[in-house]
Amino acid sequence: MTDEELVKGCILKIPTAQKQLFERFSRKMLGVCLRYAGRSEEAEDMLQNGLIKVFEKIETFRGTGSLEGWIRKIVVNESLTWLRKNKAMKMNLDIDEVEYRVPGNSHVGESMNEKDLLRIIQNLPLGFRTVFNMYAIEGYSHKEIAGLLGISEGTSKSQYSRAKVHLQNMLKTAEIVAGGSPKDSSRSGSQKTIIGNQSSA
Repeated sequence: MTDEELVKGCILKIPTAQKQLFERFSRKMLGVCLRYAGRSEEAEDMLQNGLIKVFEKIETFRGTGSLEGWIRKIVVNESLTWLRKNKAMKMNLDIDEVEYRVPGNSHVGESMNEKDLLRIIQNLPLGFRTVFNMYAIEGYSHKEIAGLLGISEGTSKSQYSRAKVHLQNMLKTAEIVAGGSPKDSSRSGSQKTIIGNQSSA
């Protein structure tokens, strides 16, 4: 089925269409949830809530963008709702403190095994993890993040900057454990690729 046929079938609640939508997108959306969750069980709860919402709102899809993008947005929003209900989303940082920056100008995740990167992101403190995912991976602006999380735009920027520093330190630690050296030029290049500096951060 094409995406258009899939949407029409789900609006009519045709079981085969609903099943195909689930099979087509559930694995990708679980990957999205895993980046926000601390554990796989939490990610599965987020995914279930997200897909329920997708089926409830499927008739509102207008086809102006991709179906996957529309589903992804719902899943992210439901993941944030789950975090607000089940976790203490504390982001009370002092905005007047020094803002950290990490050099580099590439994109997240290009030079690292996907599973390793996911594991490291999952180990970030909750506030860092949430803002990093939304800004660096999902593409939300700091203004949008502030609105969705109920924080200031400055807090979002500070959380993101600190998350990058935290990630770089975690990557250096991972190198040492693996027997590498943080001074190894090829590895340090990978770090810069994974944690690129965002011009608007």
